[in-house]
Amino acid sequence: MDAPNSGQAGGAGASRDEGRRETDFERADRRWTELIQEVRVAQTGVQILFGFLLTVAFTPRYTQLDHVEHTIYVVTVVLGSTATGTLIAPVSFHRIVSGRRIKPQAVVWASRMTFVGLVLLLGTLTSALLLVLRVATDDTLVPWLVGVVVGWYLLCWFVLPAWARHRHTSED
Repeated sequence: MDAPNSGQAGGAGASRDEGRRETDFERADRRWTELIQEVRVAQTGVQILFGFLLTVAFTPRYTQLDHVEHTIYVVTVVLGSTATGTLIAPVSFHRIVSGRRIKPQAVVWASRMTFVGLVLLLGTLTSALLLVLRVATDDTLVPWLVGVVVGWYLLCWFVLPAWARHRHTSED
């Protein structure tokens, strides 16, 4: 007999999820909708940042950057481009596999692509911040400022969610 509130759904094709009774396909539909909403937020931010990055090379100040700053800029643009592509990938993936009855697997792959996209976005933001701060402030402060901001991103994006997942997810 199932324990009260165990979330165990009965019947074939049912999945287990605390407080929900849904089939694997219902769960995949819900997870897909949630994932797409999350991707929309990240996509918008990375696309705006990438758009601004593309304009930098066409400004008069760009020619005044030293070799290291040019390199940081190129790395930032490449990271921004790959982050943009990776965060758009779940949409393309879904469109290509749509109607093939593999939504649960598509959700897993789209989730992985989104995670990779967030890591690439972290790299983009880090290198963009490094470039801007190298140009705008005293070089001795730059590593500290970038380190603090990256630490904040890591805490908010990965550490706290991982802690909450570990803390509030039962083993059974």
